Amino acid sequence: MKIVCVGAGSMAESMIHGWINKRIMKPEEISVMNRSDQDRLEFLNGEYGVNIVDEDKTELKDANFILLAMKPKDVAAALAGIKKKLTGNTVIISVAAGVSIETIQRHVGNFPVARVMPNTSAQVGKSASGVAWSKYVTVEQQHELRKLLSSIGSVTVVEEDQLHAVTGVAGSGPAYLYYFAEAMQQAGVDNGLSSADAKKLVRQTFLGAAEMMQQEDFAELRQKVTSPNGTTAAGLKSLADNQFSDIVGQCVRAATDRSRELGKEFK
Repeated sequence: MKIVCVGAGSMAESMIHGWINKRIMKPEEISVMNRSDQDRLEFLNGEYGVNIVDEDKTELKDANFILLAMKPKDVAAALAGIKKKLTGNTVIISVAAGVSIETIQRHVGNFPVARVMPNTSAQVGKSASGVAWSKYVTVEQQHELRKLLSSIGSVTVVEEDQLHAVTGVAGSGPAYLYYFAEAMQQAGVDNGLSSADAKKLVRQTFLGAAEMMQQEDFAELRQKVTSPNGTTAAGLKSLADNQFSDIVGQCVRAATDRSRELGKEFK
């Protein structure tokens, strides 16, 4: 299997790292290219052993998958630059938020196209990825794509329009948790802990809770650790009094809406 990553940012690197680390792909099976940042390509080549696409872009002709991993505003230019090198059996995978399958096909024709929304936890094999594909993606290609994505985490097949919500929940989700972790660490410091101790406690708390969440319903877990009139109940009451659920809902809605806006901008 061969894949060419068009775009070499953090998401592409996270996926490359995951594929190589999980041994689903060999470094020599992966090629990278971008518009102008040669230093970035050299870094990925040195760090992971992947190939840098040559000036003639011959690697594109033999690729099973083309990964579009650039900002949405750069998708049209990227497709224009590679269109003539593509072959009919190549699957185009886009991780560009909001850019529709229809938009991609308008630039390249009726190629098999899959839209994927992973997150950067792909780097450690823990991505939560949503995927939708066009009617031109064969059953065999779907199988290979799911194999690629499942090697870097979980895969949920959704309707294309649902990818906006996937973006709001999972695509952007790690950043919400990191922000929450930052706030918890600072709260620990404000209440007398050292910064190092607070960070250690927060990390292990998130790790343990994440493991527990694989086994039981979220609400049931919360109820089990909440004793009446206890410390946890006091903390949760403060969150409820400050409309924590509403804040989270607004956060996910804002990201989901922005994904829809991007789709309208780059039709």
